[in-house]
Amino acid sequence: MREQEDWRITTALLTLLLVFVSSFPALSYGVVPPRTLLNKLSQGSYLTTQEQWFNQTLDHFSPYDHHQFRQRYYEFLDYFRIPDGPIFLVIGGEGPCNGITNDYIGVLAKKFGAAMVTLEHRYYGKSSPFNSLETENLKYLSSKQALFDLAVFRQYYQDSLNAKLNRTKTENPWFVFGGSYAGALSAWFRLKFPHLTCGSLASSAVVLAVYNFTEYDQQIGESAGAECKAVLQETTQLIEHKLATNGKELKASFNADDLEKDGDFMYLIADAAAVAFQYGNPDKVCKPMVEAKNAGEDLVDAYAKYVKEYYIGTFGVNVQTYDQEYLKKTAINEDSSTRLWWFQVCTEVAFFQVAPSNDSIRSSEIDAKYHMDLCKNIFGEGIFPDVDATNLYYGGTKIAGSKIVFANGSQDPWRHASKQTSSPDLPSYTITCSNCAHCTDFRGCPQSPLVLEGNEKNCSSPDAVHKVRQQITEHMDLWLSECQEGSSYI
Repeated sequence: MREQEDWRITTALLTLLLVFVSSFPALSYGVVPPRTLLNKLSQGSYLTTQEQWFNQTLDHFSPYDHHQFRQRYYEFLDYFRIPDGPIFLVIGGEGPCNGITNDYIGVLAKKFGAAMVTLEHRYYGKSSPFNSLETENLKYLSSKQALFDLAVFRQYYQDSLNAKLNRTKTENPWFVFGGSYAGALSAWFRLKFPHLTCGSLASSAVVLAVYNFTEYDQQIGESAGAECKAVLQETTQLIEHKLATNGKELKASFNADDLEKDGDFMYLIADAAAVAFQYGNPDKVCKPMVEAKNAGEDLVDAYAKYVKEYYIGTFGVNVQTYDQEYLKKTAINEDSSTRLWWFQVCTEVAFFQVAPSNDSIRSSEIDAKYHMDLCKNIFGEGIFPDVDATNLYYGGTKIAGSKIVFANGSQDPWRHASKQTSSPDLPSYTITCSNCAHCTDFRGCPQSPLVLEGNEKNCSSPDAVHKVRQQITEHMDLWLSECQEGSSYI
């Protein structure tokens, strides 16, 4: 059965080859004319949702532990210029990976005649090594292990592709992509494994681990503008007052009855506003709140309506994921990603989104102590985010890699943990517009919900997005060409 399957795959690939040969010049890794899709997958959120699996090493750093686990990945070959086209590795981040997303990376794959593969991050989604997520079982959950996963997978996939094409010792040019935490992994992969990729695109890449990340709230205030910021600050103060006098009734009005800890509730309150700016939808929160203020309406009621309708309703957040007691649950469920990401936060990167000492939007209840107490409560004694060790290992914003493109949106609060200034071999671009935020270069505007192919038409300055994308394409063209010419990946 296995031989028959391989034969069918090889036959399909060779058939595609006949189509590609007449369309594209051989041995060219420049931008190629886009192909017309032969199916309707581009009309959906994913280019493919067909699961693939391979056996991954559990502990890459142990000389004697050879345990393995099943790791999920996806491949999309419709644009692939067989046999020498590039392979785009799209890194999975801190959540389930249910397919290859139909965003701007797919557009780039069409331009370059690239195959696309994406690997689900260990522990997330269906790629969990254990049936229980108790703290002891999470010791193999780290960015270092995840990077090694990517290296092993890259070699596995290249070898399997060579076998399907009846060849040996051939290397396609690889290019790595990632956004947010996966953007940091993209940059770090090029840093740690420069011989395995021609370059990387690090979108909204949070490469700097930060203990007290006050810049997050400060950016929300800046993006909101003076009028909206003042209304949100007043709303927070009113909520704090009501919380002290009639907390039970207040929480119920937000459908947040289960959040017994006031800090957990105020974190929900802060995130609900922040998410609108982070994903390019500032009017979703500013418009109703400013209108309520100007009309003399109750701001707490107006904000509760926004939270229930947009953050919980449209955006789809489960309020329970703010409940520390819920986050203690070790059974794998649809919300396990939140516990898993908190573990990475509490051990490696922190990014504690604390309130600045003055002029903050979020409650001062959300401070470093709240975060550290949360880490201890959920995972037990001894858990601490060693941000100094993380930055020592990767370099923070002084990352010393090469052929990495950094891209950030001007309104993204996470850009303050990214590399925002260019240096030799490390170009960095900021896309400036009023709704350009998290991973705009991949996802267009707004960044959530998904805009097919990352279309930039709804950005307040489509030209700003287009210009940065053109610069990214030029870097990719150069670096892929250098790989093709036989100079080393490095």
